[in-house]
Amino acid sequence: MAIPLKIQQSTGQAKYTFGFVTNFVSRFVSFSGAISLAVLLLFWTEPVLAAHAFVLYGEPKYPANFQHFDWANPQAPRGGTLYLPNPDRSTSFDKFNPFTLKGVTAPRIADLLFETLATGTLDEPNSMYGLLAQDIDVAADRLSVVFRLYPQARFSNGDPVTAQDVKYSFDTLKSKLAAPQYQTLFADVKAAVVVDARTVRFDFLNPLRELPLIVGTSLPVFSPKWAPGKAFDKIGFEKPVASGPYLIESFEVGRRVVFTRNPLWWAKDLPVRRGMYNFDRIVMRMYSDDLAQLEAFKAGEYDIQVEYSAKNWARRYFGPHFRDGTIIKKELAHSDGAGLQAFILNLRKPLFQDARVRQAMGFAFDFEWMDRQLFYGQYQRISSYFGNPGMAAVETPGRLPTPEELKLLEPLRTKLDSSVFEPAPFQPRTDEPSSLRENLRHARALLAEAGWTYRDGALRNAKGESFEFELLNDQPSMIRLISPFARNLEKLGIKLHYRQLDSSLVQKRYENFDFDVTTVRIPAATAPGSELAEYFGSEAADRPGSNNLMGLKNPAVDQLIRDILASETQSQLNAGVRALDRVLLAGYYTIPMYYGATIRFAYRNRFDYLYQLPFYLDMGSSDVWAIQSWWLKDARTDAAESTAKTGTKR
Repeated sequence: MAIPLKIQQSTGQAKYTFGFVTNFVSRFVSFSGAISLAVLLLFWTEPVLAAHAFVLYGEPKYPANFQHFDWANPQAPRGGTLYLPNPDRSTSFDKFNPFTLKGVTAPRIADLLFETLATGTLDEPNSMYGLLAQDIDVAADRLSVVFRLYPQARFSNGDPVTAQDVKYSFDTLKSKLAAPQYQTLFADVKAAVVVDARTVRFDFLNPLRELPLIVGTSLPVFSPKWAPGKAFDKIGFEKPVASGPYLIESFEVGRRVVFTRNPLWWAKDLPVRRGMYNFDRIVMRMYSDDLAQLEAFKAGEYDIQVEYSAKNWARRYFGPHFRDGTIIKKELAHSDGAGLQAFILNLRKPLFQDARVRQAMGFAFDFEWMDRQLFYGQYQRISSYFGNPGMAAVETPGRLPTPEELKLLEPLRTKLDSSVFEPAPFQPRTDEPSSLRENLRHARALLAEAGWTYRDGALRNAKGESFEFELLNDQPSMIRLISPFARNLEKLGIKLHYRQLDSSLVQKRYENFDFDVTTVRIPAATAPGSELAEYFGSEAADRPGSNNLMGLKNPAVDQLIRDILASETQSQLNAGVRALDRVLLAGYYTIPMYYGATIRFAYRNRFDYLYQLPFYLDMGSSDVWAIQSWWLKDARTDAAESTAKTGTKR
């Protein structure tokens, strides 16, 4: 899967600006020429601070003098080792550079070794607080933002983090040496300008509200001394020189990577990091498949298991360790939207360029049967690309576009299908009064309109070509729901060829858009923004390695994305997202699947953590939450076990 861009976004108004400070000093010196500059500096050793935080709309939850985030425990004991499995489908790794396209990065490198200028918080959406940056100042015209770095900020080699390092990181990531997603992410950022050793300014092409947060929370900062003399896209196992809480201690390709906490980590006492990253060591272990991973967890090889399979959750989380309390099974609510788990139809293929064909295929997906027979009633059907409150076009049946939506859609009427202005479509259902038989009849009629009829044992077009396609996948567990989908398509005369490959091979095919149909998840964003261009924008459709896997090129979609980015209020943002949702749903570019409203995980009963609502963390980031804020109940008893379980150094 291509790198998902889940962005914490926000902006705000600075309390004081650097321009104010500069003008004040100038007037003061002119008025009292007898006062030397040296004397003045005795009384003005630090500039007046700008804002400590930004939120997209409203005021930040935490004041300027806050001591720690509510979900972090400043009294948490530090020490011990946390053991975790590979967090995604990758079964090995061949580099430590998470910012380039080619190769597979060792797990959690970006989360543990790199820091950004600012950071979000799990209990407040669309906000940021200074991390590397001591304070942040957005210009009144929103065409630039200034970050002033903490003087104590240090890289792992002891060098200070400077404004020049920030510029170097930005210029590198925006170049062709980095993964192409960064070019899209920073497309509206004109330049990074070094103001002085600790101050960097980002100039924007457009006054978009989210841009300060994009550079603040999505720009990892690293040193030019990371693999000097080597092209950035050729960096392999050279250990990063960055400012994060951990260092790479050892690794064994295909088996494990071990991180140790940097004893000189500069940020441990910052309010945004107090009570966090409490483990001395973190061991990431690699497993070849889901079954082997789960059995290893039950055997005590690692500490936390995040579960994505409803079947596993219902049938495999039992045994003596669960009964005696050695392992605790938990299900916690979160405040994130549904995101989009879906079958993605590749519009680059002639087979899927007719919307009637795409709509017909959706009638063959029987979610209600799957939920009863396969999911144990744990999931809900996805009916929108944006499941956040106020952003879905289909929150109620028969809902027509609101006046706010029409204001955006009417200028695009000639570029849109007329169905966009009708009630947004719900996904087909098979519970009464509907049925699978009736849905397949609708599908057959749509296919006939598109020129596909059943004859000679298959669904064929006017040229006699049969309707068949390959579904590419790298998750063995997905065969359980692909099989009934294939059976239903077969009733229409459509042949589905299932192709399962290793995740690295699937990634290479994604990069070149070499597939017919696949299944991916687009994470939910509480305030959709620039990442929309990466998933749905025309420019990304032609760029190898982009997240626009469906190949969508629609000028109306591009304009709606621009409208969303220009939103000045939450109401405008919601209306823009609903309008975009209508257009995407009317195009039938995907077959939405299902989602869970809870995080399912199990863990060994030697940890404590804080949990409260609201809690903005989807299931895929549960282990990051543990890494950031959990702690061992008794870290002292962990030392001997840690040495025995880690294995050979490299």
